[in-house]
Amino acid sequence: MNPFNNTSHGTQMSANTSTFDNPTRASDYFGCMTFSGDTMLKRLPSDVFAKLQRTMSQGTSLDPAIANTVAVAMKDWAIEHGATHYCHWFQPLTGITAEKHDAFLNPMSDGSAIEQFSGNQLVIGEPDASSFPSGGIRDTYEARGYTAWDATSPAFLLRNPSGITTLCIPTAFVSWTGEALDKKTPLLRSIQALSKQAMRILKIFGHDAGVSHVVGTLGCEQEYFLVEREQAEQRLDLMMTGRTMMGANPPKGHQLDDHYFGAIPDRVLTFMAEVEARLFELGVPAKTRHNEVAPSQYELAPMFENANIAVDHQMITMQVLRMVARKYGFECLIHEKPFAGINGSGKHNNWSMSTSTGINLLDPRADTHTNMQFLVFLTAVIRAVDLHADMLRASIASAANDHRLGANEAPPAIMSIFLGDMLTDILDQLQTGSPKKTKTGGELDLGATSLPHIPRHASDRNRTSPFAFTGNKFEFRAVGSTSAVAWPNTVLNTIVTESIDFLATELEKKAGKNPSAAKLEAAVKAVLKENIKAHRRVCFDGDGYGEAWHKEAEKRGLPNLRSTAESLSAFSTKKARDVFAKYQVLNARELEARYEVLVENYCTVIGIETRTIIQMVRTQILPAGLRTQEELATTVGATLAADVDCAETQADLRHYVGLVNDLRVSVAELEKLAAKHHKDHAIEMRFLHDNIVPATARVRAACDALERVTPDDNWPLPTYAEMLLMK
Repeated sequence: MNPFNNTSHGTQMSANTSTFDNPTRASDYFGCMTFSGDTMLKRLPSDVFAKLQRTMSQGTSLDPAIANTVAVAMKDWAIEHGATHYCHWFQPLTGITAEKHDAFLNPMSDGSAIEQFSGNQLVIGEPDASSFPSGGIRDTYEARGYTAWDATSPAFLLRNPSGITTLCIPTAFVSWTGEALDKKTPLLRSIQALSKQAMRILKIFGHDAGVSHVVGTLGCEQEYFLVEREQAEQRLDLMMTGRTMMGANPPKGHQLDDHYFGAIPDRVLTFMAEVEARLFELGVPAKTRHNEVAPSQYELAPMFENANIAVDHQMITMQVLRMVARKYGFECLIHEKPFAGINGSGKHNNWSMSTSTGINLLDPRADTHTNMQFLVFLTAVIRAVDLHADMLRASIASAANDHRLGANEAPPAIMSIFLGDMLTDILDQLQTGSPKKTKTGGELDLGATSLPHIPRHASDRNRTSPFAFTGNKFEFRAVGSTSAVAWPNTVLNTIVTESIDFLATELEKKAGKNPSAAKLEAAVKAVLKENIKAHRRVCFDGDGYGEAWHKEAEKRGLPNLRSTAESLSAFSTKKARDVFAKYQVLNARELEARYEVLVENYCTVIGIETRTIIQMVRTQILPAGLRTQEELATTVGATLAADVDCAETQADLRHYVGLVNDLRVSVAELEKLAAKHHKDHAIEMRFLHDNIVPATARVRAACDALERVTPDDNWPLPTYAEMLLMK
């Protein structure tokens, strides 16, 4: 089976059948809550089904004539499954999804009511565009916006824990001016641009017969924490920011490596089974579940799909995780760093390209040194990451991800590519001449006759690389766990499109029209050699955590944009404007809007975190400290009154008073800094990063020091040990 085919309809998977209405096999419920596949075939006339299927599979324009027929069938199907309302489900620049519910029931002039859903209601919606982030595209008084049905992504039924069911129709969201106000519109444009340029490469190699287009393929692993909801609700920081703003490290973290891939706790396993069941119903091909590195940290991974569908499914996955967690008494924390000093959470973005006929264009296959088409696509990715490392880094920048990159198994902020021994060896051969061989891994003899000899890969894996080749795809490991992956994939598609365009043009120049096999091979090797030499500096197979790599990367001229404040300016450069405009992914105004939204979001998040920690210190931590200080002072006074020596207790009191005073000083300093503001968002972002973030860290350090010596019955918050280890 080709893992890059879109297998979200008809894949056989096992699950806990107790969650369902006694299905006999997985195919009975897989995707049963999506309007696609067999559902469409049964409910639509054959000609309508064929036209809609063509739009969904090939991205062709939707025939307006079929909209009413599809709408009626979709409405009847939804109502039969208990839906009373529908919504245009879209991804505004907030980073989450949005939906406005409308009832199917329409009142009539005679006092009766009918269930109605027209083609126009299916295709077009009109939400308020001024109430969403627009980066200046819309002012408050300019309210009109439109949602437009994305027929390439299946509509689905979302049922909440109370059983209320809503028909969700994936849509794009644009301004009255036609400018994109969402994350889906530029993603679809980037997929289209990638296809156009990739088809040029296929044509050069004569491999375009029967191929109508090329799609990006995607599989996003999702890491998350589960904590008791009752404990989470006792922490203002978790409720307001998604992370703990304070908390002393527990005596045991993940030092013993005993949680990773360990036995899944019973209640967690039951939760996972229901999550998978709901995702299967929604057509999301969830495949893998396991304990992650940190205590109470877990991971879910799906199979690969068409990138546009995978992006929608990823947003659904986060929503289902949070929704089901509460049913089992958990709070699902998807923040990149909910606990300081503990392994952070990412969303490994496994990306590749596939033809409409199901051929993975990043599959090296056997005798890779002869697979020149693969090497061209590989080199295009290398060139793209080298030339546009700043934009790739900025695509995953956020206040939350700043806490994770470079710490506790997260890759560093330096964008580099891991290729592995086999591909590195082929690049060496290309640079010095013509490749003659492909390095193989051989077999491993495990030394026990009862164990089989197992094939050994030609290359190891590298967990410290932010962008690693992992056999037949690239794993963009730097993407944060809360990220809406449409944006990083839009950036990735666009920069790779630019490089494919460049290489295709070079090959066409060197090979000419209708080249012989020998001339084409010579042209390919020449182009590959030139580009590998020019861009190989971005390839690094060593330890990305080591200080030596940071020094080496600086020598190579690779950017090291450690923070969001440093990296977001990549989207305000002429280079960025030119590449997005050239491939019609974003015009200058749309790109500038995204830069403004990202900067404003950073400032807003830091502002919320600052106010949260100040409130917690003033209303919870300082009162607890003063209460403990008073108890210690009372003990000292009573002991001295009894004429008993208590020098050590007096020393404890002096030490504790010092810690309370440290906290007073640090929070007062933070309050003073927080009172300063700048009208210019870019200046405000730098100020927050350079001043507020370090000041907040000092307040946290003072809180954590106090927590370590405050009696448990006086400390007002659930501790790390209680939340992570004491279930």
